[in-house]
Amino acid sequence: MAESVLVVGASRGIGLELVRQYRADGATVVGTARDDAGLARLQALGAHALRIDVTELTSVAGLAWQIDGQAFERVWVNAGVYGPSGLNALQAPGREDFDQVMRTNVLGPMQVVPQLVDALAPQARLGLVTSRMGSIGLRTNGNGWLYRASKAAANSVLRDLAFALEGRAVCAAFHPGWVRTDMGGAGADLSVEQSAAGLRAVLAGLTPADHGHFFDQDGQALAW
Repeated sequence: MAESVLVVGASRGIGLELVRQYRADGATVVGTARDDAGLARLQALGAHALRIDVTELTSVAGLAWQIDGQAFERVWVNAGVYGPSGLNALQAPGREDFDQVMRTNVLGPMQVVPQLVDALAPQARLGLVTSRMGSIGLRTNGNGWLYRASKAAANSVLRDLAFALEGRAVCAAFHPGWVRTDMGGAGADLSVEQSAAGLRAVLAGLTPADHGHFFDQDGQALAW
């Protein structure tokens, strides 16, 4: 039987590549995007495309009924933005930048995951794409502090979700690596294909002992 997969935030970059790879393996995939161009890219891959803006409650509230009756074995919550580049400690973010980054990276998963819980297959695997930049224990500089703050908060969200989903699904936070996407830039270490393949492999291999932990795309456990 074909694997059933949901990718939230799949209009481009890592999310779109996850959809492409799962579809290439024969999986049935539902992907979300917030604009027509993203929806078209998903449809071109043979995925069922849903219009969802993770920052808007009225939009997210429509997710549950659109996936009613599904039983997803793999779920990725991937939507995220970086915000203004070069914004370092002691440089206060503007209100609009702060709201955009926090609403997407933190409020997004807090609104999305409750909507999809009833569509999880027994012992589903759920991955929240955060970032090593959100790690407090691994931090060596204050560059990009707005993005770092949002991803540290997203890691906290994952830890709380782990309590709520105990025994129902295995979930983990993931650092996708430094990836050559619009966000990562052309000088990044990994291609989007390499990152997505690594993420898929680690998610598929999660055991109950990994529940609520934080991993790199190569499977390395990361400090919070």
